[in-house]
Amino acid sequence: MADVLTAEAVRDELGGLAGWSGDPAGITRTVELADFPEAIAVVDRVAVAAEEMDHHPDIDIRWRTLTFRCVTHSVGGVTRRDLELARRIDDIVGSVG
Repeated sequence: MADVLTAEAVRDELGGLAGWSGDPAGITRTVELADFPEAIAVVDRVAVAAEEMDHHPDIDIRWRTLTFRCVTHSVGGVTRRDLELARRIDDIVGSVG
């Protein structure tokens, strides 16, 4: 089972993840896409990546604004898996446009 990262470790890792914020309880990023269909296409791609990792973010969809929250619920905090998922989300969002 994965270990919850310390506040210092989360802070250090977030320094390399543009747009992400949070603490050991969870990390989040909000992105705005061009329109609703583009936002849903990003959600679809994140869903595929999450299935591949067997690790799923919480996603809030508000028209063309998406908020991703990563936390390993089974251990009650942020783990290395959440950071890897955040990077995959960044790659997907960065490839749009």
